[in-house]
Amino acid sequence: MSAIQTTARSPFDELMLPGNRWSARQLQAATAYSRWEDFAKIVERAIASARNSGHDVAASFSAITEKPLGGGRPRQDYSLSRFGAYLTVMNGDPSMPEIAAAQAYFATKTREAETATAPALSGAELLAHAVLEAQSMIAAKDVQIAELEPKAEFYDELMDADGCYSMQAVSRIIGWGRNVMMRDLRRMGILQGNNLPYQRYAHHFKVIPGTYVNRRTGETVPTATAYVLPKGVEFLRKRLAQSPAIVGGAA
Repeated sequence: MSAIQTTARSPFDELMLPGNRWSARQLQAATAYSRWEDFAKIVERAIASARNSGHDVAASFSAITEKPLGGGRPRQDYSLSRFGAYLTVMNGDPSMPEIAAAQAYFATKTREAETATAPALSGAELLAHAVLEAQSMIAAKDVQIAELEPKAEFYDELMDADGCYSMQAVSRIIGWGRNVMMRDLRRMGILQGNNLPYQRYAHHFKVIPGTYVNRRTGETVPTATAYVLPKGVEFLRKRLAQSPAIVGGAA
């Protein structure tokens, strides 16, 4: 796929929705990202950049749930403002021609919107503005990294020798009561009634077999316990954030 040129007839203009908004799903397709999961991570980094630099996240990134016209499972999308789209593509892989073209397009359009009601900058002033903007984004990323470092240390403390987390540890990490969390994971179809994951979510967990002795009969009974892999912690956090009962606390 060839790079998309930043012209008056740019496809990014064609993708613009009412209110100067863009769909993250449509941007994903236009920038040659094949998997939504990969592009969603870019949006999340853009949201963190906006939050850490003091911008109004809600105005630039609106999470929406789409229901396919032909039926099927609902899917996540984001409605992005021009600035939200700009931050999103700036967090993409610039080695991809489509992302590079998107960065050029949204940088130009964002700058045009900024200068529409502001005095025009000279060449030197424009360069200074670009440097300050780049420094602001770098500072925001540094803040984000600093915020994540203590969380990583906390995660390490709760990790067992096999590199997994117990359900109790996960509830502490995400700030939910364990019983409430388990109940909602069962209700959302992630865990079965026996608290083991359904097959389609098994890659987020490690199931360890074991046994216990029935005190009444003396019989040795096989059992299994589900532990959460490191990549599964963020998955569970996001899924629980979508739960109708989004209230944590001890149960």
